[in-house]
Amino acid sequence: MSVLPILTAPDPILKTKAKRVELVDDRIRTLMNDMLDTMYDAPGIGLAAPQVAVSERVIVMDIGRTEEDREPLRMVNPEIVWASDEDNTYEEGCLSVPSHYSDVVRPKSVKVHYLDETGAAKEVLAEGLLATVVQHEMDHLDGILFIDHISSLKRNMILRKLLKAKKEALES
Repeated sequence: MSVLPILTAPDPILKTKAKRVELVDDRIRTLMNDMLDTMYDAPGIGLAAPQVAVSERVIVMDIGRTEEDREPLRMVNPEIVWASDEDNTYEEGCLSVPSHYSDVVRPKSVKVHYLDETGAAKEVLAEGLLATVVQHEMDHLDGILFIDHISSLKRNMILRKLLKAKKEALES
């Protein structure tokens, strides 16, 4: 298993709609395992394939607080088939938008259809934090970052800071 490099905004891959996975095979399983290693190493609670420069509809999540609480969730081609009318607001961050956070409003609960790491069709009713994480990661599959849910003024300020940090890193 490997820790993969994580792309940061404004990388154009992060704004691209990811392709459906046609077959859940060893390549996809290895990708999911590498993504989990990357996510745990970062550390984070969710990661989408486009964040590691793979434009395919694959996400991983684990909202366990400690290593003992880990319950990784691997999803291929996830689709929200139901969303609650009730909303939740969470302060979100993102491994591709490091050191920046903002409140984002999303449905409190969602039902998601997906394929697991064996290719089996599954469904999960996600609520609370898990619902937020799955929606956040699914946004990545459509080229949407959490900062796309906030005001353009705040988003542009964050993007300028990220560009400046990338430029400074390249110069050093």
